[in-house]
Amino acid sequence: MRLVFAGTPAVAVPALDAIAASSHEIVAVLTRPDAPSGRGRQLVASPVKAWAAERGIPAYTPRRPREPDFLEELRVLDPDIVPVVAYGALVPPVALEIPRHGWINLHFSLLPAWRGAAPVQHAVLNGDELSGASVFQLEEGLDTGPVFGTLTEPIGPRDTSGDLLERLAVAGAGLLVQVLDAIAAGQASAVPQPHEGVTLAPKLTAEDAAVRWGDPAFAVDRRIRACTPAPGPWTTFRDERIKLGPVTPQPPRLDGGSTLPPGGLLVERNRVLVGTATSPVVLGQVQAPGKKPMAADAWARGARVETGSKFE
Repeated sequence: MRLVFAGTPAVAVPALDAIAASSHEIVAVLTRPDAPSGRGRQLVASPVKAWAAERGIPAYTPRRPREPDFLEELRVLDPDIVPVVAYGALVPPVALEIPRHGWINLHFSLLPAWRGAAPVQHAVLNGDELSGASVFQLEEGLDTGPVFGTLTEPIGPRDTSGDLLERLAVAGAGLLVQVLDAIAAGQASAVPQPHEGVTLAPKLTAEDAAVRWGDPAFAVDRRIRACTPAPGPWTTFRDERIKLGPVTPQPPRLDGGSTLPPGGLLVERNRVLVGTATSPVVLGQVQAPGKKPMAADAWARGARVETGSKFE
């Protein structure tokens, strides 16, 4: 089939690679406009646009896919179908109707769980033990269309969102190609999503990534892993925002109490512990403003952190 691929971040690239190695033809890509990045805030092309440029494939970057000029270009391209992986913009009904087989979306959850922009982050944040990917028919509702196929992926106890998303991107790429093959052969069947079990996964903000030391240790751990690498977990120390890597929860005390107050720091020879509402956690990497990430004990020595200090 003739495809126009819609996607933006690096997580979409495995699907592009898989489709390019298949019998289908990518005639163009649709991606978000170049965005400022880095300290210089220079405009940088999306990973999907960069992938297309390396192969001489046209890339379309409308601010909104409802723009008349883009819709006309899509009609001229005359695609059979538009596969979508993390495109990042709502697709209007008029655009959905142009391809013969519509638009299909690779979504990183087991629908109807975690509909929305951040399914993997919410799965980790909520302590799910199982995740997965779904390929469904895109329609006007938010991730509500009938599902062509799914796969499952366990969530490990130390998985960050980045770890899980990397695995799902690769496995999901294969699922997406399987669905495209089935649609081309006239053998695909989409099943409506059940009405039960619907949960929503809105984008996590920087405020969501602020560590709440008054939560239990398991919740602190989940929040940090859910926000790694984006939007990036952080806390405040001496009125400065400190970025954090994943932590390691410690076994709870037999009496159920805590050895440290929430946010309280205990500096030992080779590690730094932080108090929560239950048991402490051991800090992993720490990144102070203007510094590179470093081990917590090295950060504590350099910043002259004393036992009894607190994260705010």
